[in-house]
Amino acid sequence: MITILIHIANQEPIMAEVEEMPLPSDAVLVFHNPRKRDGKDIHFLLEGVTTVMWPWVHINFVEVIPSEQDEEVIGFFRE
Repeated sequence: MITILIHIANQEPIMAEVEEMPLPSDAVLVFHNPRKRDGKDIHFLLEGVTTVMWPWVHINFVEVIPSEQDEEVIGFFRE
């Protein structure tokens, strides 16, 4: 699963997971386990909802959150 932060027009961002990156031809973004950035429930979704389909026309942009496995620490090295 890939963790993303979805910026929806006139709403607070939603953190969620997607199984794979969406294609340019997709009309909706399908994501799982929607929550606020702090992990709290989203007030306009029913309790227990685990999968949401959101139309792209209402999404400003999506951030892909790197997993701990993907992160590679690169620092300065002095001899």
